[in-house]
Amino acid sequence: MKIWITGIAGFLGSYLEDSLTKLGHEVYGNDSMICSSVYLPPFKKIDCCDFDKMKHAMGMFGPDVVIHCAATAHEGLSNFSPSFITRNIYEASVSTFSAAIASGVKRIVYMSSMARYGNGCYLQGTKEWRSTPFDEWYVPNPVDPYGVAKVAAEDTLKILSKTHGVEYVIAVPHNIIGPRQRYNDPYRNVASIMINRALQGKPLIVYGDGLQKRCFSPIKDCLDSLVKMVDAPISGETVNIGPDHGEMTIMDLTEIIIDLTGGISEIMHVSDRPNEVKEAYCSSDKAKKLLDFKPQQNIRDCLKEMVEHIRAKGIKDFEYSFPIEIEKGCPKTWKDKLI
Repeated sequence: MKIWITGIAGFLGSYLEDSLTKLGHEVYGNDSMICSSVYLPPFKKIDCCDFDKMKHAMGMFGPDVVIHCAATAHEGLSNFSPSFITRNIYEASVSTFSAAIASGVKRIVYMSSMARYGNGCYLQGTKEWRSTPFDEWYVPNPVDPYGVAKVAAEDTLKILSKTHGVEYVIAVPHNIIGPRQRYNDPYRNVASIMINRALQGKPLIVYGDGLQKRCFSPIKDCLDSLVKMVDAPISGETVNIGPDHGEMTIMDLTEIIIDLTGGISEIMHVSDRPNEVKEAYCSSDKAKKLLDFKPQQNIRDCLKEMVEHIRAKGIKDFEYSFPIEIEKGCPKTWKDKLI
């Protein structure tokens, strides 16, 4: 098949390009490069928000499937840069969907986010409140602008797909980590931030008490299921992608990273971030049933690979390249560039 990937030079997009190319598919895509990458496959430098350029480029390529990975996936920052983040999530998504449909695409695979679940949700069709592990049958209940924009894009994709007879699949990957992940972004990627700081001998910054609970997803665990979404008979499905066991606190994460980087870093607690979800991890039952999802790597081994990757590439200063639109209430670590 001919497959177009948005955000193809980014973390997830580049891994998908590798995997799909090895399977014999013809893969191309676009990236705006506003989140710099160390991996540069063949691609067009186009911002997803530029509908005319997206339509032209996709029309020339003629994809069978479009995988929309591109996103400024900055959940916390969206509370303080809502205009910037929302534009790069919702507008970018609708532009991509529209260009894909105009080019005659058969299926759109959309990478949504666990932010759709917020702190918990009602079970669909009931008044029964549910928390972790989040299930696809939960009614979305985002608690920040990023999550709202992701859900709005999901809803728009469903409407456009029904109107124009295009298949869609919504993936909900959560907390994916691994080598190639950007590690000089101060606003997201907690494991990468901590490793970059630890290798510089700096203290690891923990927001609040550090008891926020997450289930991190090694990229090796997720790729097989995500690749299958391009042609599996699951049109119209929303599927969580990532392990549903091995959840840990942020403090647990710091202990592993300190051990893997030489054991010299200290921990520095700062104030809680507004609207940060305390517990966030998902059920993978549906992925196991529909996509034969199987975890393949334990978290420590994945973090070890990340440490080795960052050591090899070299530590970096953090880049504060995104705007802070609302300074009131913004964490000092971001506002005062303390990371």
